[in-house]
Amino acid sequence: MFLRVTSLALAGLLAVSGPSAAAPLVTPMQQAVAQAASADETIAAFYRGRDFAPVWMGEGAGDRRAAFLWALDQAEDHGLPAGRYDAATIRAEFAAATDPAARGALEVAMTERFLRYAQDVSSGVVDPRQVDPTIVLNVPKRDWLVQMTRFVEGDPYAFVQGLWPASPNYTRLLREKLRLEEMELTGGWGATVSGELVARGSDGRAVVDLRNRLVRMGYLRRSAVSAYDAGMEAAVRAFQIDHGLTPDGEAGEATLAAINVSLEDRKGQILVGLERQRWMNKPLEPRHILVNLAEQHAYVYDDGKVTFDTVVVVGADTPDRRTPEFSHTMTHMVINPYWHVPRSITVNEYLPALRRGGAQHLEIYSRSGRVNRSNINFSNYTARNFPFSLKQPPGPRNALGRVKFMFPNQWNIYLHDTPSRNLFSRDQRTFSHGCVRVGKPLELAYHLLAPQTATPESDFATKLRSGRETRVNLQDPIGVHLVYWSAWVTPTGRANYRGDPYGRDIKVLRALQDAGVELDASRS
Repeated sequence: MFLRVTSLALAGLLAVSGPSAAAPLVTPMQQAVAQAASADETIAAFYRGRDFAPVWMGEGAGDRRAAFLWALDQAEDHGLPAGRYDAATIRAEFAAATDPAARGALEVAMTERFLRYAQDVSSGVVDPRQVDPTIVLNVPKRDWLVQMTRFVEGDPYAFVQGLWPASPNYTRLLREKLRLEEMELTGGWGATVSGELVARGSDGRAVVDLRNRLVRMGYLRRSAVSAYDAGMEAAVRAFQIDHGLTPDGEAGEATLAAINVSLEDRKGQILVGLERQRWMNKPLEPRHILVNLAEQHAYVYDDGKVTFDTVVVVGADTPDRRTPEFSHTMTHMVINPYWHVPRSITVNEYLPALRRGGAQHLEIYSRSGRVNRSNINFSNYTARNFPFSLKQPPGPRNALGRVKFMFPNQWNIYLHDTPSRNLFSRDQRTFSHGCVRVGKPLELAYHLLAPQTATPESDFATKLRSGRETRVNLQDPIGVHLVYWSAWVTPTGRANYRGDPYGRDIKVLRALQDAGVELDASRS
C-alpha cells in the first residue's frame, strides 16, 4: 500500500514544469531513497518531509556522518551491542556505494542504524517487561520523526551526546566500567581468598591473598605486611560498607563471598546498571523517593541531593512476594491505618488460623459490613469460596504500624511502618509480602510533611494520639521510583555493589548478551 503511495508521490514529483521541459525533477538518488524508505512509515515520513533528499551523503552530510561514526566507535564503552551498527562495515559500505541505487539504499540503511542506536542508548537495548514481568517500568520513548529533524537541523555532535542518559549515575558507571577493564588488562584482582574467617590473629596464605586482593581493588596500599593489622581491618571495613555488609572489620563468610566475586561478574553488574539507567532516562521530580530493592534502602531526593535515607524491608524472594519495579506518585499518608488484608494472605495464611479459632486480632467483614465471627463456621469454606474480607484495626500490633505512605497502584504496593523491628538490622532484608517496610517511618513522615507545615512532628503526633485512621494529603505529590540497582558509584567515586536477591540482574545480563552486548569485549 505504501509503495503505491510512494509511486504516486514520485509521479507527482516527476511532473515536468512546462511543455518544453525534458529533465525530471526527481533524481535517481531521490527515487532510490523513496523506494528504500517505503518499508518503514516513520522513516518514509521523514524523507517525504524533505523531498527524499539524503541526510548522510552529499553536501553538508560530512559532520552528521562523522558524529554518528564517532558515537558508534564508543558504543562498546556504553555497553551497547556494537555489532548492530558496525562502524567498520559502514565505512566500507560508503566506499563501495557508487551508483544511485546503492547510495539510496545505504542512505536509508544509515537512518535505520541511527534510529536503532539512538533507541538503544537513550531508552535501553532490551524491553524490561520482556525480561521479567515484575519489571514494569515505563521506559521513556521519543518521537523519532521529530528527533531526526532535530538531528539534521542542529549540531550533530551535541545531539548524539544528548541521547545518552544525563544522570550522573550513568556517567559514574561508565567510569567504573573503564576502571574494571583497565584492571582486567593488568591482571585482575588476583587469587581468591580461601577460608571461613580472616581477622585479627590470622596468618598464612589467606591473609596474603586477602591483602593482595584488597590492594588490587583499591582498598589498601601495597605493602609486604603479611599480618592482619589495623590497616587491613580498616580496608575490610571500607569494603564492607561499599558492599552493604556489617562493617565489623572481619572477613567472615559473607565478606569473603563478596571479595571473591570475580571481576567479570562485577563487569556484568555494571553492564546491567548502565541498561537500568537507560530505562530511567527521563527527568525525575525535583522531590522524589527512590527505593532501591537490591540494596533494601530508600532515599528522599530534593533537587538532586539526598535529604533523607533509611533502611527498608522489601518482598521475599518468592514468585508472589517479590516487590515489582515501577514509578508512581505518592499522594497521601494514612496515620493509624487499618490493614486491609490482601485476599492471598486471607485465604492462604489466615483461613487455616480462623478454623482453629485464631486470628482474633482481625475483624471480619461481608459485603454488608462487619460480622460476628462466632456466627461463622469457618470449616465450611475453602480458599476458593471464602466470602469474607479481613481487616486489622489501628493499634500497636497493626501490621502496617503507625503510618503508611500511599501511591495507589495496581499492585497494591506502598511504604509503611511495622511493629516488627528486628529485621532491619539484617544485611539482606527481603522478608515482606511485597510492600516496603520503612526503618524510620515517623522520621520519613515528618520529612515529607515539612514543606507544608511548620510543626510536622506535633501535627503528626496529634493525629497519632487520636487512635483514629486519618488521611493526610501531600500538598505537593511526590514521585516514587522502585528500582533495582545492584551497582552504583557514589559522588565521591566509591563503587558500591549488592547481590541479586530476586535473580533479575542475571536475566537482564543474559538478555543483553542475546542482543549482542559482549561481556568480554576486547579493547585495543
